[in-house]
Amino acid sequence: MATVDTIRNGLINKILAIKNKDFLVALDTLISSSEATSTIVEISEEQKIMLQMSDEDIKNGKLISQEAMDKRNLEWLNTL
Repeated sequence: MATVDTIRNGLINKILAIKNKDFLVALDTLISSSEATSTIVEISEEQKIMLQMSDEDIKNGKLISQEAMDKRNLEWLNTL
């Protein structure tokens, strides 16, 4: 498994070899748009209540598997 430094250095070497300006501009746009942001998302009181209810369901074992949910959804879709 390559380390972060190995991957980063490999990418730098590849970028240094690129001569196509449009490609570099597109790559710069891609990298700039994926930078981590520290935006704080505010949630409503209703959303907080729903999250608390979800936590309680998890604590009480009120869960359903993805397969069971898929089956339930397909059954519902077939009734439409």
